[in-house]
Parts: sequence; C-alpha cells; structure tokens
Amino acid sequence: MSTAHFTYEEVGATREQGHCPPGFHPLRVRTRIGEGREVFRRASEAVMTWEMHRALGVGIEASADRAAPGTDVTVTLAGVVRAPCRVVWTAEEPRLAGWAYGTLPGHPECGEEAFLVDRTGDGTVWLTVAAFSRAAKWYARAAGPVTRALQHAYAHRCGTTLRGLCADIPEP
Repeated sequence: MSTAHFTYEEVGATREQGHCPPGFHPLRVRTRIGEGREVFRRASEAVMTWEMHRALGVGIEASADRAAPGTDVTVTLAGVVRAPCRVVWTAEEPRLAGWAYGTLPGHPECGEEAFLVDRTGDGTVWLTVAAFSRAAKWYARAAGPVTRALQHAYAHRCGTTLRGLCADIPEP
C-alpha cells in the first residue's frame, strides 16, 4: 500500500448519503440493475472485484483482487490519464455491497467516489454512484463543466455496464 496521503480532508464522507463537503461538486446517479437475490449477488461481485470497471474499458491496477480499505487503485482513462486512489471504506451486507475510494496525489480531481449495489425491500437491485469532487490539475480546472458532464456520463455508463453484466440472470 502506498504511503501517499489523501488530497482532501473529509475521508469517508461518501458513507453519509447526500453529504457533500463545502467547495466540492456533488454527484449521485442511481441505475436500476434488475431484480432478485441472484442479480444482487452477481452485481455485488462485479463491483467488489473491479469487473464492472474493467468492463467499462478503463484500466484498473489494484493492490488486491477485491476492494478492501487501504487497497490502492489506479484508474487509467484513454490510456493517458492516470488517477491514483485508495479504497477508504467497503460494505458487504445482505442487501448492500460496495466501496468508495479517495483521491491521492497525481489524480486530476480531488475527492471521493462510491459504488454501491443495494437491494430494496421489493427486491429491486440498484447501483448508486455517489461522489464529491473538485478539480486538482490545471486541465481539469480548464475543462470546468465539461469535466462534471464526463463524470455524470461515466456514472451512467457504470450502471449500463453493470446491468449488462447481470443480463443473463433470470429475474424472479
């Protein structure tokens, strides 16, 4: 594990739904994945093992095969932008699974992003991507609203990709 420090103060703040520290831009995208226990199990496993991210086509280098607090993760976008992060918390419960990572020095943004799969009382399975961020590199600042639009598109694509990974599981 890297000894690099996080680039923001409120480490773990994505655990509190809806919380966005002052000076950051919030993001919350929720996508229906399907229904049932098997869809939840499959979706949870895909999120916890980086499979969803790899299926998106982004590069993932992780210090562990499964998300766990302290795991270092570097996301590579378009083969050019390297974004170092560290997992700050995980959840593996009967109806909730996922994790969040926070940015480390060298990341173009500053903040935290969570990927959570939950199964509601009626059995519906959802992916929620929640984040707070602000630009850390000059090119992220220069892109301004375009950067936020790309983050929203990425979050929507996470949901679409995860739904595709679970499509072969028959719903109850």
